[in-house]
Amino acid sequence: MDISHLHLHVRDRARSRAFYENWFGLAVKFEEDTITFLSGDRDFLLALSDDTDPPPLPPWFHFGVRLDSGDAIESLHRRMQQSGVKIVRDLVRGDDFASFRCADPDGYVIESYWSQA
Repeated sequence: MDISHLHLHVRDRARSRAFYENWFGLAVKFEEDTITFLSGDRDFLLALSDDTDPPPLPPWFHFGVRLDSGDAIESLHRRMQQSGVKIVRDLVRGDDFASFRCADPDGYVIESYWSQA
């Protein structure tokens, strides 16, 4: 069994859509007046709904995106830093793990990681 979707409330759906398309390669799967579903290579949907005032999440809340290698993590981290994406936890890299956390335009924290495990 796999978790198959995540639903986020966002202030500006077009801005959030562009963020996830640009940085994580997601593409629109389905869109209506108040919701957009994005997907990538795996069986996962990211739902973005309009909300002028989404409730704050606990500071520990984040979700993860697994990349194919430590080098891919380092490259994404560097490009995000150069583009001014907010990095909320800096890059950590070992022989079998690499990770950093950024924030999307609404402050949702995304951990980009790679692990041999």
